[in-house]
Amino acid sequence: MTESEIRNGYSKLTKSLIGKKLTITTMESATAGLIASLITDTEGSSAVLKGAFVTYCNQAKIMQGVPADIIEKYSVYSKETASAMASACAKTYEADIGIGVTGTFGNPDPANPKSSVPGKVYFAILFNGEMYTYCYELLPLPSRFDYKMAVAEKVLQSLNNLFL
Repeated sequence: MTESEIRNGYSKLTKSLIGKKLTITTMESATAGLIASLITDTEGSSAVLKGAFVTYCNQAKIMQGVPADIIEKYSVYSKETASAMASACAKTYEADIGIGVTGTFGNPDPANPKSSVPGKVYFAILFNGEMYTYCYELLPLPSRFDYKMAVAEKVLQSLNNLFL
């Protein structure tokens, strides 16, 4: 998908969530808030986006409710951490949908070198008490923004499969 197609897809998703009266929140690390930003590009999005966290370091994730033992046991780059992120943000904002995103782009993470695999991304979507987890390995891309958009596209496709 092109950037324009991804943006249009998020607009359709946001309008659908508005119509269904569903609320959403994100806890993003690798995407650094891009998913929340794409949701808010549509007028009326304040009816659905309750808030979002950008938790770029491990401590920020822990401060927002991700159990430290999850990160220690499975690593910050895992489906378990992504699930804990989705759960924590949904709980904090009392949202219908929680999204957690973690992964590595470009170079290995110097703070987490043993678990950091460039291009490997995990995300989770919590909806109606059900957790859906995903893992993707992205091919090398020219920029961090391209990586973020690629992950945003994968999240959009997964949300569309669940809600549209």
